[in-house]
Amino acid sequence: MLARAQIVFTQALLTDLYELTMAYGYWKCGKIEDEAVFHLFFREEPFAGGYAVAAGLEDTIRYLEEFRFSSDDLDYLRTVSGNDGKPIFPREFLDQLRDLRFTCDVDAIPEGTIVFAQEPLLRVRGPIAQAQIVEAALLNIVNFQTLIATKAARVVYAAGGDPVLEFGLRRAQGPDGALSAARAAWIGGVAGTSDVLAGARFGIPVKGTHAHSWVMIFDHEMEAFEAYTEVMPNNVLLLVDTYNTLEGVDHAIEIGRRLRERGHDLIGVRLDSGDLAYLSIEARKRLDAAGFPKALIAASNELDEHVILSLKDQGAAINLWGVGTRLVTGFDQPALGGVYKLSAMRHRGSEWVHRIKVSEQTAKISTPGMLQVRRFVRNGEAAGDMILDELIGDPSPTIVDPLDLTRRKTFDTDHQSEELLVPVFRGGKRVYEPPPLEEIRQRRERDFARFHPGVKRFVNPHRYPVGLEQRLFDLKTRLILGTRGGAA
Repeated sequence: MLARAQIVFTQALLTDLYELTMAYGYWKCGKIEDEAVFHLFFREEPFAGGYAVAAGLEDTIRYLEEFRFSSDDLDYLRTVSGNDGKPIFPREFLDQLRDLRFTCDVDAIPEGTIVFAQEPLLRVRGPIAQAQIVEAALLNIVNFQTLIATKAARVVYAAGGDPVLEFGLRRAQGPDGALSAARAAWIGGVAGTSDVLAGARFGIPVKGTHAHSWVMIFDHEMEAFEAYTEVMPNNVLLLVDTYNTLEGVDHAIEIGRRLRERGHDLIGVRLDSGDLAYLSIEARKRLDAAGFPKALIAASNELDEHVILSLKDQGAAINLWGVGTRLVTGFDQPALGGVYKLSAMRHRGSEWVHRIKVSEQTAKISTPGMLQVRRFVRNGEAAGDMILDELIGDPSPTIVDPLDLTRRKTFDTDHQSEELLVPVFRGGKRVYEPPPLEEIRQRRERDFARFHPGVKRFVNPHRYPVGLEQRLFDLKTRLILGTRGGAA
C-alpha cells in the first residue's frame, strides 16, 4: 500500500459518482462509443439582472487537456462499493478508464462575452461516456467563474468609472475559490486585487496598504501613521477609522504635509466603517481645504453594487471602492444554476437523432439539436440573439421566445451577425488559443458597450431578445407534443 503522501489523484475524479455509474452502464450496454451532444447553459440571468459574463473557459481547457485516470484514481475506484458491499466497477471497465483520453469536439463562447439565459456557453460532442464524465467539472468551473465575472461587472458598472478593487481573499470559499474569483473579477472589470497569489498567477495588479492592527500596535494613531510613512513612503493610503474617523483624516493630512517635504504624496485615506456618505463628504472637505484635492477617498465595508449606487445617490465623495465578501462569494446568489443537457445522439456512423427533456416547468424543458448562438448587431448595438440548430440547415430570420411564443422578432438584411460558439477542441485536440487575460477583459468592455443601458440596469432590466430560430422552435414544439401523446 502506498504511503498517503505518495498517492496522486487527478482531476478526472472531479466528477459526481453518477457520471461514472452511467459511463459504466454505457459500456455494459454496448453504447460507450455512441455519440452525444451536450450543452452547458443557465436558465435565468443571475442577481435578477439582465445579462451574464461568460468566464471559466481557460480552466475548462486545461482540465480537458489533462483529462486521464491515473493508477491511483483507479485503485480508489476499486474500493467504491454498492449497497451489498461489493465493488461497483469491475476490473474490465476500470481498464477502459485507464486507456480513456478525451476525444470530443468542444465549441464555446469566448470568455468576456455578454451572454443570456438558455444560450449554450459550451457544446460537447463525442463519445457519450467521455461527454458524460466531464459534466460536473465543466459545470463547477463555468458556473462559478461566470457568476463572479457577472457580479464584478455589475459592481464596476455601479461605480461609474471609479476603480474597484477585489478584497475578498479572506472571505472566499477556500483557496481555489479565492483564485478563481480574483480571475473572474478581473474579467468583470475590477482594477486590482489584494490577493498576491492571484496577482502573480494572472498578472492582475495587487493593491493594499495596512489594517487596523497596524494602528493599534502603536500607542497613538499619529505615531502609527508616521511609522508607516517611514516604511513605505511611496504607498501611503491611510486607514483612518480605528478610533475617530475625522480625527484620523486630520492626522492623515498632517502626514501628507510631511510627505510632501520629503518629495512624496499622500495617496489618500480609507474608510471602513460608519456613515460612509457623511464621512467621505467631510473628509473631502478637509482634504481639499488642506491642499490635497487629488487625494483618494477609498471605502470598504460590505459593499456591493446596490450599496455603491445608494452612496452615490447620497453624494458620497468616494472614488475608490474595495469590494470583498459580496463580490467573491456572489453574496446574494451563491450559484449560477447552470445545467448540462443531452440534446442529440447517434450510433456511430448513423444519423443524429434529436433528444429533449420535458418538464411540467416550461423553463426546464431542454432545447434539442446541435446548437449555435448567432448575435445580430445593427449600428453597433446588439439587437438580438438567435439559438439555432446546425442539424436543421439554413435558419429563418425569425426568433421565438421559448418561454413566451407571442414574443417574436425578425432580423432583416440591415443586421450584421456573428456566431458566438467557436471551435475549441476537435477530436480531443485543442484548436483554440486562449487569449491573454487582459484581452479577455477588453472583450468584456467592448461587448458590454454594445448593449442598451436598459439591459444593464439593476431593477427590472430590459429583456434582451433571445429566442429559438423559428424552425427549431417548431421542432421543439413537435417533440414536446410527441412525448405527451399529442396533448396540448
